[in-house]
Amino acid sequence: MADELRARIRSGELRPGQRMPTQAKLADEFGVERGAVRQALRILQSEQLLTNVAKGAPATVAGRPGGAPTGPGAPPRPTTAALAPRIAAAFEAEHVEIDAVCLTAASLTLAIGEPLRRIHAGRMKPAKVDVRVLLPGRNIDLAFPVAVEDPDDDRNGSRGGCRPGDRGDDPVHERWLSMRNAQGQVLRHHLRALRATHGIDVRVSFRALPFTPPMKLYLLNGVEALFAYYTPSRSEAQIDQENVQTYDVQGTRSALFAFEQGAGMRDSAFVTQSRLWFDALWETISSELLLTS
Repeated sequence: MADELRARIRSGELRPGQRMPTQAKLADEFGVERGAVRQALRILQSEQLLTNVAKGAPATVAGRPGGAPTGPGAPPRPTTAALAPRIAAAFEAEHVEIDAVCLTAASLTLAIGEPLRRIHAGRMKPAKVDVRVLLPGRNIDLAFPVAVEDPDDDRNGSRGGCRPGDRGDDPVHERWLSMRNAQGQVLRHHLRALRATHGIDVRVSFRALPFTPPMKLYLLNGVEALFAYYTPSRSEAQIDQENVQTYDVQGTRSALFAFEQGAGMRDSAFVTQSRLWFDALWETISSELLLTS
């Protein structure tokens, strides 16, 4: 079985980044028990032809067969290039689970487009999709984006002259809030539509954080963690036909680091701790989030 699967990988029949068939499907195809399937997959993982060999999730063909596509040996890639194929691969599972911590969900909304296209084309159909997203709350004092402070403008020591909880006169904050709500609504709408169009059981949930996340984190099917820093820089934004100097971040360009269960002790520990951290935020200090203006 390992010889046959190795040949499929070497020939390109199984492409880099592609999810393998489930262990149940492989057991049926080769007429063996699942224990034999797991043994064959571990052999290919030891040869660095497969990653993510874990119970309950399909393995993944290594991005560079014979090399290490993730972990310390893999260079990070921009979020726009790295996230979409990993999200699409996650949708190969029967039960898709995606957890995200981010500033606006813009990158996640873009990345979801690829698996949606494949589902509508009949190339994949998960039975269930669960998505949980943590975003900053609407009334917190954001670290970014913010207007660059005027040293001669000292109104109660608040950025842009606004006190916490009073954001009506802060155009930078209002622009961020509008983007956060719009991206979240689009993400929720497109995923929930899968119920009516394909009969997929979909749940999409949002909760609000009481702080600005300094990084973005995506957890895929409980076995993969993708991590990127938000790096603030000074920029100029046009708001209401006025040029405003801001401190902001370009999340779609952030370098995304990938970690997988089964790709080494450090990778596995990072994924496990990231899941614990996300669950702790979700269950304790986060609060209900309404995607309204």
